[in-house]
Formats: sequence, C-alpha cells, structure tokens
Amino acid sequence: MKVIVFGATGMIGQGVLRECLVDPAVEEVLVVGRRSAGQRHAKLREVIYPDFSDFSALAEEFSRYDACFFCLGVSSVGMSEDAYRRVTYDITLAAATVMAERNPAMTFVYVSGEGSDSSERGRVMWARVRGRTENALLRLPFHAYVIRLGYVQPLYGVASKTRWYRGMYAVVAPAYPLLRRLLPRHVTTTENVGKAMLALARRGTDAKILYSRDVNAAAA
Repeated sequence: MKVIVFGATGMIGQGVLRECLVDPAVEEVLVVGRRSAGQRHAKLREVIYPDFSDFSALAEEFSRYDACFFCLGVSSVGMSEDAYRRVTYDITLAAATVMAERNPAMTFVYVSGEGSDSSERGRVMWARVRGRTENALLRLPFHAYVIRLGYVQPLYGVASKTRWYRGMYAVVAPAYPLLRRLLPRHVTTTENVGKAMLALARRGTDAKILYSRDVNAAAA
C-alpha cells in the first residue's frame, strides 16, 4: 500500500506518519508539506510544495497512491471565520478535489474534531467550518472517511508544536489509562489514530464519520 500524509509536522500527523513507516504492509509514504517533516526513512518521500491553494501540479503524483491521510489543521483561537475557512476548508478541498478526479479508487481519511457541525448552521464557528469541510469531502467521488477526535494522547516521542500543549500532555500521560477507563468514548492515542487510518484504507467501513471509540476499535 502507498499512502500520502498531509500535516506530518503536527502532533496527529507525526503519529500517523510513524504508524505508516512501521507498518510492513506500507511500501511507500509521500509527505506533502510547506516544510520538511525532518525525518529520514527508506519508505519516505517528501514534496515541499509552497502553494496549498492549487495542487494540480501534483495530480499525476497523487494518482499513484492508495490512500491519503489528511491531518493538516490549526486551532481556530484568534482567527476570523474567513481565515479559518481558508486553512480548514479551502486547502483540504484543493487537495481532495484533485485526488478524487484523478484517483477515484483512493481512500481519503480526514482528521476533524468532536463537536463538528454537519448542519453547517450552528453558533460555533469552528464547528460550522469543520462540518462544511466534512460534508464536501463526503460528496466527492472517492472513498472518504471523517475521524472526529476528542482527546488524543501522543506516544513514542510524538509532540505538539505548541509549548503549553506539550506541558499538558506530559502531565496527563501518567493518568491516561484512568482517563481511558472513565471516558472511553472520547479519548485515544496517536498510535491508534494511525492504525485506524490504515485499517480504513485496507478494509473500509460502512460508517463514514467515526469517533474516538471507533478509532480504538479499528486499531484493535
């Protein structure tokens, strides 16, 4: 299996990339980003691509891959709706539309968040934009899945780029087993997210929107 990873410098993307690289069934991983993920591996290729508004130059490249794991995203804190939409909706659809047109057999797995608003009409800005993005992806002519994540514990040296997040994860790590027992429907790990994405690429599922509990089940 050959896979594409977007957002490999972020915490979720780092974890997904790790699981792709350690899985013997994955023969090649293409990371697309504005800057290098800073990793070296025999299976890893990188494309440094500056213009995330137009991926047409990569259409032929995308046609060679079986799956895309789209982990690119930002916090909406301090952002206007237009700015958040440009990063969340416009970039995602710019890539996904090219892939769907050139490679309709592809599996596309999109990392979203718990609370995303499928109606696109709710009061919470980020939830509306995420919901709109999800809906647009699920209408495209390829095998799209959405993973709505709650709390995700980083493992194996994976780290958030945000300093205070790193501190929070370090504090929570010893209590994560208890957290999972108390809130099994809402928590998962970067390892399980990566494994679940690979499972979706291999076998698919009837559900198009999955939550942390589904991620844990798929990873198992």
